[in-house]
Amino acid sequence: MEKVLKVIKELKGKEVIRNYAIGGGIAVMYYVEPLLTYDLDIFFIPVKDSLDVLSPIYNYLKKKSYRAYKEHVIIEGVPVQFIPVYNELVREAVENSVEAKYGRIKTRVISLEYLVTIIFQTFRPKDRERIIKIMEEAEVDLIFLKKILKKYNLYEKFKKFRRMYYGK
Repeated sequence: MEKVLKVIKELKGKEVIRNYAIGGGIAVMYYVEPLLTYDLDIFFIPVKDSLDVLSPIYNYLKKKSYRAYKEHVIIEGVPVQFIPVYNELVREAVENSVEAKYGRIKTRVISLEYLVTIIFQTFRPKDRERIIKIMEEAEVDLIFLKKILKKYNLYEKFKKFRRMYYGK
């Protein structure tokens, strides 16, 4: 994974992307016990806004002999999905991501409270399980989480979820 993260950092250093943060299942694993996940999700802010924000990434990685497979690029054997920020919540989450270390590599991870908020926004069946795991195992700043959830009109969904699963 260190080699993969080094390549991701290169993309930022070479200004192929403006900023990035790890999201999805790998980000959840940064905060709680491991769970099953297939790929590494990299949320990124493109250097330029255009209809084809993925081409610069794919072209750069192709020159380094990495290949695309479906919606992923296989980097050092790891399927990596590059996801451009698709709304203000995700942009804010990337901009406010936290520095983390993986081995000797410094990287960026979406903070726990933003991660929970994004999960509430997508709210797939596997997301419910992730929220339960996070709420039970991680130290969530509930005041900050509430602030973000309210800002993005997700607080009522959070309250309903807590009533359903925790009786609160």
